[in-house]
Amino acid sequence: MAFQPIVDLEDGSIYAYEALVRALDGRGGAAVVLDRITDENRYAFDQACRRKAIELASGLGMQSLLSVNFLPNAAYSPGSSLERTFETAALCDFPPHHIILEVSETEPARDPARLKAIFADYKRQGMLTAIDDFGAGHSGLNTLAEFQPDIVKIDMELTRNVHKDRVRRAITRAIVTMCRDLGISVIAEGVENVHEVLTLREMGIRLYQGYLFARPAVGELPGVSAELLADLGGKLDQHLLEYSAANQRA
Repeated sequence: MAFQPIVDLEDGSIYAYEALVRALDGRGGAAVVLDRITDENRYAFDQACRRKAIELASGLGMQSLLSVNFLPNAAYSPGSSLERTFETAALCDFPPHHIILEVSETEPARDPARLKAIFADYKRQGMLTAIDDFGAGHSGLNTLAEFQPDIVKIDMELTRNVHKDRVRRAITRAIVTMCRDLGISVIAEGVENVHEVLTLREMGIRLYQGYLFARPAVGELPGVSAELLADLGGKLDQHLLEYSAANQRA
């Protein structure tokens, strides 16, 4: 597993680390592994990734939240889907309420009713839930309406070069407003340059994940440069002042 930080620009802290699967020989990213998943091994693979992520996070002394992906079509059943997760967390002395379970929109759920029940079970057990890759998936707003997660992660296809694209800005701003009304936190994924951050921060997004802050690192918890955060802080303050003044003149 590799870990990539999710940064809270409100105070410069690390909000969470996402656990990302990697090939054992180091020769490929997630796609090399995920291409080998079948209906026969999907559940075992999903459980193994979750267990490995918790074990590594505990061993590395992770103090933040841990974000773990789960496959929507793995053979879970409501009421029993968390048993092994809780067992692993107990063995590793890792707080289960520090775990975010996120489902990707890029794989269509074959049984939405069951997935909805599993989401509800996770929330009852005190775990945070997230929809990953929001804006690039199969069901979009229907997914949000059905599952009502704690967190929405806006896909990089929307955040990439958002400062240059009026349409992407309008869509992203609408998502942020909608999530704010629903009490859902927003994470901007795939952020790679300062201009994207300035535009997204202007919309009210405080949580960010992307190469600008840190690349995923196998078996370790990468930090975020204090110099980068200080530089961003100064640019954000100036940008928001200019944005506020422009709005007042308008």
